[in-house]
Amino acid sequence: MNRKNKKVVVGVSGGVDSSVALTLLKEKGFSPIALFINFQEENNRCCGSEARRRAGETCQELNIPFYEINAEERFKERVIEYFLDSYKEGKTPNPCVVCNKQIKFKVLFDKLKDFNASYIATGHYARIDEGKIFVAEDEKKDQSYFLWDLSKEVLRKMIFPLGKLTKTEVRKRAREFDLPTAETAESQEVCFVESDLESFLRGRISLVPGDIKDKTGKKLGTHVGLPVYTIGQRRGIGLSGGPYYVLRKDTDRNVLVVTKDRKDLEERRVSFERANFFEKPDLPLPVEAKIRYNAPKGKGVLKEDLFLFDEPRRAITPGQSIVFYKGEKLLGGAVIK
Repeated sequence: MNRKNKKVVVGVSGGVDSSVALTLLKEKGFSPIALFINFQEENNRCCGSEARRRAGETCQELNIPFYEINAEERFKERVIEYFLDSYKEGKTPNPCVVCNKQIKFKVLFDKLKDFNASYIATGHYARIDEGKIFVAEDEKKDQSYFLWDLSKEVLRKMIFPLGKLTKTEVRKRAREFDLPTAETAESQEVCFVESDLESFLRGRISLVPGDIKDKTGKKLGTHVGLPVYTIGQRRGIGLSGGPYYVLRKDTDRNVLVVTKDRKDLEERRVSFERANFFEKPDLPLPVEAKIRYNAPKGKGVLKEDLFLFDEPRRAITPGQSIVFYKGEKLLGGAVIK
């Protein structure tokens, strides 16, 4: 990699990962410029005043320039509205994928010229080599699943300093450098949903109660509104004599269909749309795929707008991402139909 210009714009969040990314870049001879993106001023999970304070203190301690950019309106329009629209359509969205493409990496990339920088970097757990993304060394923390929709233009400028480290090693480095973020807790949920999903959706979209039925059409009870439920859900359905699982959502009839048999949730076929591949695949192609972030990869065959798993997968959910791998290399992904 040509590093004549070693300036790198680094997305910082006030968390331990991006803080350690800064230290590693400095060690390697780069000149980091920290950029804190404000998604929601009052957000207590990821980007509010407390997170900004930690990020600023870290940069001051490391003697790194620190800047802030307000992306609240763009975040509302591109991410939150997408999130709500998906639920209105009966889907279960993946807002992190959209945020990465539309907000985080776009803002960093657009700032390259302003700072006369050559690279962008984040604290994501993934590896990159010559514009290609690979699974992180710490597979339990690997975040390549959320990066499938990035452009090749962005990837050519991308550095992932944590790609070869485990989370334990990152914490250790933060303590060694006595960073203010060393003990910062991790955020695992959707950052802008601070309460439960039903409370967040209520008042923002219409929740119309309707029938809960089994797959034979027998009425079992009443649901509070289809957007609240997701395929495969077991808890919170409100039926006695279970456990019951959400099998599908009939948006035309406003019916929640449930089952007691988990095998009913198993499928091999996954149709998809809005695909993005970093290299055009030679179809049909045997690859591995994931249908959710915390799911294991499964072998199968990639076809045009269709993936066939060798073995059935449970609770394939419209709106979520299906992401394709060849070995440790990320090929691309799509949205499940």
